[in-house]
Amino acid sequence: MSYQHQYLDGTHIHFPVGKVVCIGRNYAEHAKELNNPVPTEPLLFIKPGSCVVPTEGGFKIPTDRGSVHYEAEIAVLLGKSLSTRPTEEEVLDAISGFAPALDLTLRDVQSKLKEKGLPWELAKAFDGACVLAPFVVGSTFPDVTDIPIRLTINGEVRQDGNSNLMLNPIVPMIQYMAANFSLLAGDVILTGTPAGVGALNPGDELVLELPGASRFETVVS
Repeated sequence: MSYQHQYLDGTHIHFPVGKVVCIGRNYAEHAKELNNPVPTEPLLFIKPGSCVVPTEGGFKIPTDRGSVHYEAEIAVLLGKSLSTRPTEEEVLDAISGFAPALDLTLRDVQSKLKEKGLPWELAKAFDGACVLAPFVVGSTFPDVTDIPIRLTINGEVRQDGNSNLMLNPIVPMIQYMAANFSLLAGDVILTGTPAGVGALNPGDELVLELPGASRFETVVS
C-alpha cells in the first residue's frame, strides 16, 4: 500500500507521507450524537501514514470487524516542521494545503475498547483508515476559521460543517499538538468531524467537498 501527496492541479508534493495526527470530539454536536462528553482539553490520537489511501478509484472497508463509520474532516497538510510552542505566524506559514478526508472508524471495535478503557488504535489505525483527497494550496483559505466541509452519500448530504464550529480552532489545535510532540513536513492533521456520522456500506457513492474549493467523487468497494 502506498500514497503520495498531491495538489488538486496534479503536481506532487516532494516530501513523504508522515503521521496523521487527529483530534477527537472537536465539534460539540458530534460529541453529543455519540453520547460522549465534550473534552476539557484537546483529545489527540495518531494514525500511521501507512493507513492513508487516496479517494481516486474508490476505497475498501473491512467487512469482518463490525460497523465502519465515516467521519468527514478537513485535512491540513504541513509543509514545514513545527515543535515546542510555535507562534500563530509559524503555524500558518507551515500549512501547505487543505483537503477533505475521511477518518474511518471501526465503531463496534472502538466501543468495546472504550468500555475497557483501552487505546483506540485497533479501531482507528487499520489499513485504509484515512481516505485522503488531493490538496488545494494553503492560500486557498486565507481565513482558516472559515473552511467548509461537506459529505454526500448516495445523493444525500450527511455532514455539512465549517471550521468556525470547532471547539479547538485549527491554529491553536496545531500549536497544542506541536507543544506535545514534533510535527514534520508531510504530516497531516485531521481536525475533527461535524455531526452526522454513520455506517458505510459497499457500493455507497460519496462526494467529499471543501465547498467552493474542491470536490471529489469516490465509491466504497
